[in-house]
Amino acid sequence: MSTAEDMTGEDMPWGEVAPEAARKLLVAAVEAFAERGYHATTTRDIAGRAGMSPAALYIHYKTKEELLHRISRIGHDRALEVLSAASARGTTPGERLADAVSSFVRWHAGRHNTARVVQYELDALSEEHRTEIVELRRRSDAVVREILNDGVAAGEFDVPDVPGTTLAVLSLCIDVARWFNTGGTRTPEEVGSLYADLVLRMVSARK
Repeated sequence: MSTAEDMTGEDMPWGEVAPEAARKLLVAAVEAFAERGYHATTTRDIAGRAGMSPAALYIHYKTKEELLHRISRIGHDRALEVLSAASARGTTPGERLADAVSSFVRWHAGRHNTARVVQYELDALSEEHRTEIVELRRRSDAVVREILNDGVAAGEFDVPDVPGTTLAVLSLCIDVARWFNTGGTRTPEEVGSLYADLVLRMVSARK
């Protein structure tokens, strides 16, 4: 995970994590998990990236899974905050949906390494932690579903299957984390705008 990625829009990457050693280990874990995958990463890998000994990691995190859970919880909280705030800004369902999709996509592109770990390592969590994270994902689902329902009720959207369309919209946004490349030709903002337009076309938004 590049420093540039995490510093965008933030004074310090993962600044809510303390003390400093715990934060450095978490940053290193995101980098390692995104590059190698959770199961292929060892605690020694993480400690080495953070410039610490393996023993130092266990002072702050009891297990590798605890690290993943911390990353996943913070990441899902942030993504939900972005989605919820954007959905509340517009005055019409179309404006709200476009803003929500654009913001959600920009987060997944701008934080693509973090988002890749958060979104694609869910099965590596313990049952208890996975249940907690799934509930946060349901809340994201509810935000988009509410916008779609409001658009249908207002006659602005033509969506026969709101649950299925909600899943399609979220999947489209989340998948950006899988392929986005900071060295590519599109910026997170450009991808966000493109996807917002695509989703509005998907739901047949009437202007």
